[in-house]
Amino acid sequence: MTSQNLGRCLLILSLIFITIALVLQSPISSSLLLYLKNRIDPEFPKIIIYSVLILVVSMGIRRVFSSLLHYMLPRKRAGEGEAVNVSDSDSVKRQRVVSSTENSSNQAKNSSDGVGNSNCSEPTVTDMAFDNGTQRDIDEDLHSRQLAVYGRETMRRLFASNVLVSGMQGLGVEIAKNLILAGVKSVTLHDEGSVELWDMSSNFVFTEKDLGKNRALASVQKLQELNNAVTVLTLTTKLTKEQLSDFQAVVFTDISLDSAIEFSDYCHNHQPPIAFIKTEVRGLFGSAFCDFGPAFTVVDVDGEEAHTGIIASISNDNPALVACVDDERLEFQDGDLVVFSEVRGMAELNDGKPRKVKNARPYSFNLEEDTTNYGAYERGGIVTQVKQPKVLNFKPMKEALKDTGDFLLSDFSKFDRPPLLHLAFQALDKFVSEMGRYPVAGCEEDAQKLISITSNMNESQGDGKLDDINPKLLRHFAFGARAVLNPMAAMFGGIVGQEVMKACSGKFHPLFQFFYFDSVESLPTEPIDPSDFRPLNSRYDAQISVFGSKLQKKLEDAKTFVVGSGALGCEFLKNLALMGVSCGSSGKLTITDDDVIEKSNLSRQFLFRDWNIGQPKSTVAASAALAINPQFHIEALQNRVGSETENVFHDAFWENLSVVINALDNVNARLYVDQRCLYFQKPLLESGTLGAKCNTQMVIPHLTENYGASRDPPEKQAPMCTVHSFPHNIDHCLTWARSEFEGLLEKTPAEVNAYLSNPAEYASAMRNAGDAQARDNLERVIECLDRERCESFQDCILWARLKFEDYFANRVKQLAFTFPEDAATSTGAPFWSAPKRFPRPLQFSTSDPSHLHFIMAGSILRAETFGVPIPDWVKNPKKLSEAVDQVIVPDFQPRNDAKIVTDEKATSLATASVDDAAVINDLIVKLEKCCQALPPNFRMKPIQFEKDDDTNYHMDLIAALANMRARNYRIPEVDKLKAKFIAGRIIPAIATSTAMATGLVCLELYKVIDGSHKVEDYRNTFANLALPLFSIAEPVAPKVVKHQSMSWTVWDRWIVKNNPTLRELLKWLSDKGLNAYSISFGSCLLYNSMFPRHKDRMDKKISDLVRDVAKVELPPYHNHVDVVVACEDEDDNDVDIPQISIYFR
Repeated sequence: MTSQNLGRCLLILSLIFITIALVLQSPISSSLLLYLKNRIDPEFPKIIIYSVLILVVSMGIRRVFSSLLHYMLPRKRAGEGEAVNVSDSDSVKRQRVVSSTENSSNQAKNSSDGVGNSNCSEPTVTDMAFDNGTQRDIDEDLHSRQLAVYGRETMRRLFASNVLVSGMQGLGVEIAKNLILAGVKSVTLHDEGSVELWDMSSNFVFTEKDLGKNRALASVQKLQELNNAVTVLTLTTKLTKEQLSDFQAVVFTDISLDSAIEFSDYCHNHQPPIAFIKTEVRGLFGSAFCDFGPAFTVVDVDGEEAHTGIIASISNDNPALVACVDDERLEFQDGDLVVFSEVRGMAELNDGKPRKVKNARPYSFNLEEDTTNYGAYERGGIVTQVKQPKVLNFKPMKEALKDTGDFLLSDFSKFDRPPLLHLAFQALDKFVSEMGRYPVAGCEEDAQKLISITSNMNESQGDGKLDDINPKLLRHFAFGARAVLNPMAAMFGGIVGQEVMKACSGKFHPLFQFFYFDSVESLPTEPIDPSDFRPLNSRYDAQISVFGSKLQKKLEDAKTFVVGSGALGCEFLKNLALMGVSCGSSGKLTITDDDVIEKSNLSRQFLFRDWNIGQPKSTVAASAALAINPQFHIEALQNRVGSETENVFHDAFWENLSVVINALDNVNARLYVDQRCLYFQKPLLESGTLGAKCNTQMVIPHLTENYGASRDPPEKQAPMCTVHSFPHNIDHCLTWARSEFEGLLEKTPAEVNAYLSNPAEYASAMRNAGDAQARDNLERVIECLDRERCESFQDCILWARLKFEDYFANRVKQLAFTFPEDAATSTGAPFWSAPKRFPRPLQFSTSDPSHLHFIMAGSILRAETFGVPIPDWVKNPKKLSEAVDQVIVPDFQPRNDAKIVTDEKATSLATASVDDAAVINDLIVKLEKCCQALPPNFRMKPIQFEKDDDTNYHMDLIAALANMRARNYRIPEVDKLKAKFIAGRIIPAIATSTAMATGLVCLELYKVIDGSHKVEDYRNTFANLALPLFSIAEPVAPKVVKHQSMSWTVWDRWIVKNNPTLRELLKWLSDKGLNAYSISFGSCLLYNSMFPRHKDRMDKKISDLVRDVAKVELPPYHNHVDVVVACEDEDDNDVDIPQISIYFR
């Protein structure tokens, strides 16, 4: 067939597809017609075309050729889509990005399934988004952290939701970004305006090439890159209220109050109601309003797991008193509903009926029920909270404006602020409607007009009149009214993005209904000259209109260190690039992260794309930030920040910094950076997230306490005996499962390799240790290389089958033999009393899929450690069952001398013996013999646990281990995903709380760079978007130590120059009224007054003492040493003095 004939055949198929699309009123038809417009040969027989069209129409074939679109459109890799514009007779432009990923065909298919409108050439958004019930699968690798917050059901609801975001300035694009990352079904971007230089301060998708383009059209491609599974559309003409019926939720960021009232009424009365959100950011002021309809059901008000308690006793009283074991505090509150299960004796409570809690206390509560005539409580029982849905009755905006209800407070030092801002935003709307523009920054006339409008509105309020309308605050409001600041957009983008997801899913309690916020304390402390607000024709003009050009120059010249380039780090880089931080000729930003990009990062760390997987986070993030602002002076490093990299992050590096921003995910790293900032007296901006919660902490030299000054209590660890023999919740089972996984597949193979690499050295180390742990290590190595050695895959199946019998049958039988169900303690109390649960052994069956799955995962991983080929048939249940049936399982006989640890304080299951040394020698001899049978150069392959690869069977084995153990103890089992969250210690994370946290931190950054704010101007924040709750307060000041006329805090460091001798240092302290009796460097004692020989050191230099006594070589990048000095005052009272730095260079 010639290429010409082949092309004609393809055109026939294309025409068939177009006709089908037209029959179904699909949007794809317009795209293809554009593609084919100039490609049909004029000589191509028209009769063929007409015949094909008639044939297809008559057949009414549906969706047969939908996948053709995938092949006909130009190929591009994910995220590099080509925009296809289509327009109808009303010139309503919509745009979507088509890319050649697997999602392209899915999106094309979805696009052809809707019900069209009267104009067959252009469907509604509903047509584009809905797929007649076809459910998109959840990519658990991508969304694992988000699934830990929302759960599958909420994610499915999000995947079916279509959202409109109107107004694509900074706030709109932030909201859209968070929704696209979350994975809603479609996001439609609406904006009638064009990109201006003014927008560059807050919108991270715009470049200077976009100036003059429609904002929505300029945004769509980069937003589509964030998640190809989400359909991103555009609307560029005036909205009508009827168009809103295509969406589950609509968000307006730049709309007049009259239009908002009209749209709110329509959404409120629509069936079903459409969630309506109006939000705006004006300089350092922001507002949000939510209306989710007359009767909105909140399925889960807080997103927390249902609380449980293990019952210790229940009284026969009215009301009954329920006491629980003191293993964990109860989290019940008065009014909670609870159900009972597994109660012995008082069986009446096991009926599943919810009962109300009252008088809740840490370990007990009263039950609103008369149990006088119930059976007497014997033992056991679980009490579980029943979470109740909540119905909220929202008011439309027109009603809510007059009857606001309670405002959601954020900063309790501004409790009177929301009513004033409620008036101010309405006054601003009136100003704009009268003047046709926003107030001009620095224009007193405009400010006074806004103040006058606000005053008049206040006077008309009657009994609701405010005593003070705060003209000074309104003046700031007027000056910044036109500006959308990036930190405010990031913060409100997180808040409003979360509200949209609440509206679409019913998960978490919505904002009800008004929220106002301001950060006016972020302004410079010194008055700003009106001329300083004047635009400079730069991308920072919007920010300059709020803060003035002087602070802008300081921001640009800042020396910034961002530690971490994950979710927080990506958001920070975006914010800093838009703010112009470190973008001046004297500025520089250093970012470091030693991690590489994984797939699970992509749902939050929005600067990364799928083709970046495996690349260094900091390098990719820095490159993406440069694309946002080419003036960014940024250096990316791949070093971990710690004591081992002080040659990279040396004294000169720290001393040159203006500010440090932490974007870390672990406490130890935070504490190290905190100590560095404390030492070099650098401001540290700290933040963190956990699911829908976030916190920020400002660490400002000499003004606030440092990060390490207060710490959360350590997490309570279950006793070892509980985990290994007496579990009573799934966490215990999963902790045990992961421990067994690491012991069997990582630690023991590593021990084998350690021995085989150097038998003599390993044997010597075991003999020198001579303890129970060494004996245990040798026994495990011998067992692995002798009795449990695997040479074929059938050996691996044998090993897995016998492990099942050992773990879930034999050990349980031994435990029940040693401690029968009726066993008693030495005091006569029942041994199996709460929280202990009496176990039952499992009977293996190949007909039980969970049993067979354990064998499959265990044998595959065992084969991997021994380098045994894995046959394909192992995944066939029938063939695997046949192989397992060949295994002969020996009978088990319980031992009378078995020792089972029951002491909750025990830290090891290995028991010491007086003859450990002799046993170790015998074991070494046995090990040497068994190694003679090994092939030359034999080594095992230790397996390191990796939770985020669902194809490696790691989580399959851990989940199977945990669930079989849970079955032993009648503990509810969990699926693999839940097991991954717990065993993998996954930190729940979502984009919205991350965005809000970084926005709040960057509002504080303005204060830090300005450099003249007091402690009362700074703000620490704890927020929970699920409730929603905002708790904003001043930081805590550092503790002050006083001595005579001196005082100091943890921020102070005493500096002594010119490399003094020990005598000179003691004299220097004596002059301050301090008697030094001990001086140390690290763990080495340089001087103690109690030791006569130390007096010989009096005339030695401190640096020489460090070299000679502490045996420390001082690297060339250090110019001083730090010593800790213990002192007394004249009354022999200890005085805690600052660290002393001795400069010797």
